[in-house]
Amino acid sequence: MALPGLAGSGLSSRGPLDEAEAAAEEHEAPAVVAAGALPQDDEEDEGRGRGLLRWDGFSAWLHCVCVVGFDLELGQAVEVIYPQHSKLTDKEKTNICYLSFPDSNSGCLGDTQFCFRFRQSSGRRVSLHCLLDQFDKDLPVYLKKDPAYFYGYVYFRQVRDKTLKRGYFQKSLVLISKLPYIHFFHTVLKQIAPEYFEKSEPYLEAACNDVDRWPAPVPGKTLHLPIMGVVMKVRIPTCHDKPGTTQIVQLTQQADTHISVILPTVHEVDLFRCFCPVFLHSQMLWELVLLGEPLVVMAPSPSESSETVLALVNCISPLKYFSDFRPYFTIHDSEFKEYTTRTQAPPSVILGVTNPFFAKTLQHWPHIIRIGDLKPAGVYTSYKPYLNRDEEIIKQLQKGVQQKRPSEAQSVILRRYFLELTQSFIIPLERYVASLMPLQKSISPWKSPPQLRQFLPEEFMKTLEKTGPQLTSRIKGDWIGLYRHFLKSPNFDGWFKTRRKEMTQKLEALHLEALCEEDLLLWTQKHTEVETVDLVLKLKNKLLQADREHLPVKPDTMEKLRTHIDAIILALPEDLQGILLKTGMT
Repeated sequence: MALPGLAGSGLSSRGPLDEAEAAAEEHEAPAVVAAGALPQDDEEDEGRGRGLLRWDGFSAWLHCVCVVGFDLELGQAVEVIYPQHSKLTDKEKTNICYLSFPDSNSGCLGDTQFCFRFRQSSGRRVSLHCLLDQFDKDLPVYLKKDPAYFYGYVYFRQVRDKTLKRGYFQKSLVLISKLPYIHFFHTVLKQIAPEYFEKSEPYLEAACNDVDRWPAPVPGKTLHLPIMGVVMKVRIPTCHDKPGTTQIVQLTQQADTHISVILPTVHEVDLFRCFCPVFLHSQMLWELVLLGEPLVVMAPSPSESSETVLALVNCISPLKYFSDFRPYFTIHDSEFKEYTTRTQAPPSVILGVTNPFFAKTLQHWPHIIRIGDLKPAGVYTSYKPYLNRDEEIIKQLQKGVQQKRPSEAQSVILRRYFLELTQSFIIPLERYVASLMPLQKSISPWKSPPQLRQFLPEEFMKTLEKTGPQLTSRIKGDWIGLYRHFLKSPNFDGWFKTRRKEMTQKLEALHLEALCEEDLLLWTQKHTEVETVDLVLKLKNKLLQADREHLPVKPDTMEKLRTHIDAIILALPEDLQGILLKTGMT
């Protein structure tokens, strides 16, 4: 449905195919970034007494906040970026402009919330908040931020307004962040966006000041986050949490009476609501996501497309989906040509789209999901699943629908089912990869740490006969074929690189512990000064590496090593002591 008064506006009626095709050919034309930024306070807020630079607290959660409006002459335009010093390239601003509005054919009257994800411009310096890096190591792998991408969380309002030439008020409030905390940021927007549309910029400035006072997003801690008179209580998961459990924060103390909103999750979407139109194919979709197959979700609105894409990515948790995914993708996206070309096979990516033009552009894609008002809904694919369909879960969910079981309860059942399926699949891989680790007795303090054994696909396949998924899953089928396909996928590549890095770091940590157990001072008495100085420099490098790479070293190991270094230095002549004490930290 095209809105009245859209003709001639440049970006307007992107619904009809002919206009969409023309727009697709000219999609390089930039959206306009209008002048507009809120007034800023001084860079440092001395009154807070936290010793932090102004906006340090804000940037731990958000990169910036944008307001995107519609100008009759210019089209979609970024009207406000806050804080003003936030860095966005023109390409990033263009992407934000187009991704912050639904396609006009969506007919989204009233308020709409959705999410998008876009690539950070390669020409810009990767600036990551140092505190975020520190917390990243404690997050589950699927919640770790990707330095190459931003998330955009959108609250879009479209209402009739006869005082405007266009006849409609159209505006989006957009939170730009590196953090994939979908449910959390949608909740924040629900709290602030409606009032922002009434009260405008001063209200937004006050909300951003509240965010700047928030504690850092530390995994595992219960956080109280006040914003515009409301206090949200949240807990960010850690990598040590048992998969599938949600540590719900409870109202337990009288001091909690001021809490207005308790969030049981920061990142999960309503899984059943998303899979409901296609739940007969849930297990096949799990396979397609696991294998990193190209998938496109065609939906009538960006809220439905984005939720479904995020549900798909989430269904293989606690495995991380390592390929690209775009919860809402438009013909104006900077990667449009790259992802829709017919000159090569479709890439490993999940796209959420709403423009009917994509039905033509992506008709060659192997797997298409149609949901919502798009009839007939379903999964269009010639893919033959490796595993037999689990009829039990289908019956359980159908029974829930008949009994009008709440969507939240259905989601719990579906999430547990996906978790058990993923764990049954990944446990044999984890067991085999653990066997690649050298024995601890092979670690010598005076030699470099031993290398991991090579991953041999055929050797792994042989282990499946006795210790395969049949030990934990009732599902029959061609598990071997599924593993062979998975070993060639981006998800296996990403998973194994992560595991190999963790295991290599563990070897480095064990090597450090072995060094600490040695009598290093006695060793120096039997070696020359040159060899002793060389040892000190190597030990200092080991300390720096352990700190820089967050090696899993016990705190007392680091302290022992520092004591060893100090003792060795003090046993050397004074001139060498002075030089070595200045070389790095001890």
